[in-house]
Amino acid sequence: MTSFGYFLSCEEFTPHQLLEQARLAEQAGFTSLAISDHFHPWNDEQGSSPFVWSMIGALSQATDLPVTTLVTCPTVRLHPAVTAQAAATSSVLTRGRFALGVGTGEALNEHILGDRWPAYQVRAEMLEEAVEVMRALFTGERTSHRGRHYTVEDARLYTAPSRPVPIHVSGFGPRSAELAGRIGDGFVTMQPDADLVGAFREAGGTGKPVLGGLKVCWNPDRDTAVKTVHRLWPTELLPGELAQILPTPEHFEQASQLVTEQQVADAVVCGDDPAQHAAAVGAYVEAGFDEVFVGQVGQDYHGFFDFYRDRVLPELRKN
Repeated sequence: MTSFGYFLSCEEFTPHQLLEQARLAEQAGFTSLAISDHFHPWNDEQGSSPFVWSMIGALSQATDLPVTTLVTCPTVRLHPAVTAQAAATSSVLTRGRFALGVGTGEALNEHILGDRWPAYQVRAEMLEEAVEVMRALFTGERTSHRGRHYTVEDARLYTAPSRPVPIHVSGFGPRSAELAGRIGDGFVTMQPDADLVGAFREAGGTGKPVLGGLKVCWNPDRDTAVKTVHRLWPTELLPGELAQILPTPEHFEQASQLVTEQQVADAVVCGDDPAQHAAAVGAYVEAGFDEVFVGQVGQDYHGFFDFYRDRVLPELRKN
C-alpha cells in the first residue's frame, strides 16, 4: 500500500518553518518526511538553503516521522566518506528511520568549490563508486578504498548505524533507472511514469521501493496559487537537462522567463479542489509508487495541512 509523506523544501523555507511544517505534517496524518539538499535555492525568490544535515538532526528531535533526503549528491561538494558519516549519524538520531536518497547532482549546488562539472556518464560512475564507499563505511568496519574517483584511507565510522542505511538512487530517464535498479535499495523519480518504474524493476529493482513526489499550491483562490507557483517555482517546468547544468540562481531566473503562468496552471495543481489534489497524488499510486511526498508552495502551509488532513488524505486512503 502506498504511503503519503510531506516534502520539506530547504530552498523555500527557513529552518524554523521547516521544523514547524514537520510537526504539522505529523499532526495532519502524513507518515514520513522528505527533505531537499541544496547549497543554493533555484532562484532568489525562494531565498533559503539551510544545511540539510543540521536540519535532519533537528527533525530527529521534533518529530518521530521517518526522514529521507531527496536527494543528496555525495560526489562533488561532499566526499562520499563525509556523506556516509552524516547519514550514519542521521540514522542513529532517528533510531533507524532515515534513508539516504542520492543522485548525480546539479551544477547549481556542486560547482561552488570550483570543480569541473562532469558529463552525466562520468557523474553516474562517480555515484556508483560513492555508493560502494558509503556501504562499506556503514558496516562500522575500518575501510580503505582506492578507486577511479575516490580514495579512502583507514576510515571507520565509530558512530555507525544499527543497520545499513538504505540508499535510494534518483533518476529521470532509462539510463538512471537502470543504474538505480542495479545499485540502489530503491528508486527516486519525480514523474508518475509507469514505464520508468518498469525499467527500474527490470534492472534489478523488483521488491524495492519507488519514491517520488510533487509540488502543489493550496490557496482558496486558484489565480493566486498559480501566481505563487510562477513566482517561486517556474524552474519545475524547465525542460531537459537545464536543471543539471545551469550553475547559478541567476541563470535559472533567466531561463524561467520562458515559463508562462498558463504553463504553470496547466502543469501544477493549484487551488482548493480536493478532487484535483487527490487525482494528482493518485497518479503516482497508479504508476506503482510505494511512497509519495507532497510539498506545498508558498506561505499558506497552515491551510494546506488542514486541507490535506480533512479533505485529501482521507480520500487517498479509501483506495
